[in-house]
Amino acid sequence: MASTPVNDHIRYEPDEQCAPLSSFIVGIQGIMLVLPPAISIVVINVLAAGQDEEYLTWAVFSALIIVGIVTALQASRLGRLGAGHLVVVGVTPNYIALSVLALNEGGPAMLASLMVASALFFFAIATWLPQLRRVITPTVSGTVLMLIAVMVLPICLDRFREVPEGAPAFAGLCVAAVTLLVSTALILRAPPRWRPWSMLIGFVSGCMTAALLGAYDLERLYTAPWVGIPQVGFQGLDLTPAAGFWGLLPMFLIVTLVQAIKGIGDNVVIQRVSRRRPRTTDFRLLQGSLYANGVGILLSGLAGTPPASPYSSFTASVVNMTGVAARNVGYAIAVILLVLALIPKFTGALLTIPSPVMGAFLLAALGIFFVEGVQTITRDGLDAQKSLVVGVSFAIGAGLLQQNILEDVLGHPWGMLLGNGITVGAATAIALNVFLNVTSARPKRLETRLDFSNLPRIDAFMQEVAADMGWSEAAIQRLRSTGEETLSSLLQPDNEYPADSGTDKTPRLIIAARPAGGAVEMEFVSALEDEENLEDRLAYLNEEDESVDEREISFRLLRHYASSVRHQKYQGMDIVTVRVEA
Repeated sequence: MASTPVNDHIRYEPDEQCAPLSSFIVGIQGIMLVLPPAISIVVINVLAAGQDEEYLTWAVFSALIIVGIVTALQASRLGRLGAGHLVVVGVTPNYIALSVLALNEGGPAMLASLMVASALFFFAIATWLPQLRRVITPTVSGTVLMLIAVMVLPICLDRFREVPEGAPAFAGLCVAAVTLLVSTALILRAPPRWRPWSMLIGFVSGCMTAALLGAYDLERLYTAPWVGIPQVGFQGLDLTPAAGFWGLLPMFLIVTLVQAIKGIGDNVVIQRVSRRRPRTTDFRLLQGSLYANGVGILLSGLAGTPPASPYSSFTASVVNMTGVAARNVGYAIAVILLVLALIPKFTGALLTIPSPVMGAFLLAALGIFFVEGVQTITRDGLDAQKSLVVGVSFAIGAGLLQQNILEDVLGHPWGMLLGNGITVGAATAIALNVFLNVTSARPKRLETRLDFSNLPRIDAFMQEVAADMGWSEAAIQRLRSTGEETLSSLLQPDNEYPADSGTDKTPRLIIAARPAGGAVEMEFVSALEDEENLEDRLAYLNEEDESVDEREISFRLLRHYASSVRHQKYQGMDIVTVRVEA
């Protein structure tokens, strides 16, 4: 096994205290990176639906407050809430197209109600995450990410034509081109130290170009007061949902599901870059991060503004630039954002950003978003079956985004809402994925208790699985040894379980064995709470002192017998997946 890479540039890990002044400076850097795209997404959400100035000002103010609150929650560990890491939070582009539909259909009140429903669904996803891992596969989530990018693209391009009266007709396109070209060129060719600032430099270049062409309107900046809270430009929740609400709800739930899947990937990246010696993912912290994200969506719904979301790439950029991954930087960012939200002059300056600059930012983000969807699909392996699932689902979804053939059949509003490409494309991917699972070989299953006295039952189960596959005696012995050592690895040597293994005090153990070509993949699921992650132990095994320890020997033997070992820890659940070749 390859040695674990070391991040020598990390000066402060998440649980290490960083000096207040350093936390403040690093926090300012994080805010400078995240604010332009975050505010751009809020403004595009509001203006694309033709909402008034009062609602726009309130939406930006609320977004700053909520982003600050979620950043602080992510840095915390309040029970099951929070990631316990520095997480740079912004505003997600995932809901742009759906928000425009909701605002057009029923105004801010309908959007708020849909976001609150989405938040409740998000909490359910975080709770049921272990059970959803087989239905919502990377194939499904990657396809939906690609469809979201395709759906939002026309809204993004519309921003290029929005320039003040009196500005040249070509000004919008020119400003967008400068913003995009400068950002892209710096990302591709700038020295590594400057690359994290590429988007910010492109943003400044676009604003300067807009000023030279007379496409920079500073009226909002001049009229905004220095200190104060804007008037509430929000109507509250719609407590009597109409047909439009129920038609849009499936789309919002699907995008919320994808948002949760993307949040998983974001948190995995953040955990990896925040340590000197990167560990494998702690899924308990991941679930805590999802709960914090759910709070952000709920607050966004109650305030009537687009929801907050972790920016893993910006978090990685801040950590790589500064070497600081301390949690207290998250608290510093939260305080700074709360102060900035109370300065309307600052908000007014953000609202003067030219629309073409915002459109260019979003265009680059959508391109990365689309590629992220492709990477999500390929990371899990792309065979002929998965290729067909992705191809058919994406073709149907993208086709409906271009021409909604269901609108003539179902009429308004159901035809427009249920014929949305994201809804149908995601439903197609999920249906095909479920069909593959249902028609594939059924796994053999054994349910018992996590107790070494049950080893004879587990051993007999392993022999039965190998016999059904027609394995040789040597392969059968290897499978039996794998089962024994996996059980030993899950058991803590100093844990004293009751003599009666049938009591509820002993953790349950469920073993599922599924044929996989010339191999068998076994999944051991238990409720054992153990602070160590099995993959960490395997990764660092060669760097530890040789010692005679029952659990250490089990780790070594398990790595010897199994071709791969994967361990996931959730709240109240351990899942160990081992693959044994014939």
